[in-house]
Amino acid sequence: MSHQAFDRNQRLASEIRTVLAETLTRKVNDPRLEGVVISTVRLNRDKTLAKIYFSVIGDEERERRAADGFEAASPFLRRELGRKIRMRALPALEFSRDDSFEYGDKLERLFDQLHSDGVMPQAQGPEEE
Repeated sequence: MSHQAFDRNQRLASEIRTVLAETLTRKVNDPRLEGVVISTVRLNRDKTLAKIYFSVIGDEERERRAADGFEAASPFLRRELGRKIRMRALPALEFSRDDSFEYGDKLERLFDQLHSDGVMPQAQGPEEE
């Protein structure tokens, strides 16, 4: 994929994220989607699929309810996307929970444990050198 095509896909993904986040906040009245944040959108090369990653605070039940809410709202969100963004063909929308925050937190706890066990030295910041 050329650099220019990659930039175009990134811009389009960012635009899709903005439209979906705005629509979610202003036009979707599903309580299952309250407090849910669209964190990332990734388009495949041919722009036929947009993977939408969302963040939600809560347990697995809260995550499941949000996923159900997205499944129900998907046709509406896709129509709104078509109204706001001009594309030859609208991509299918696939919603998944963004677990990168939990993953980062898990790594942070692991590093803290390694530091406290003396296995790994504490990193020094530039001001500490």
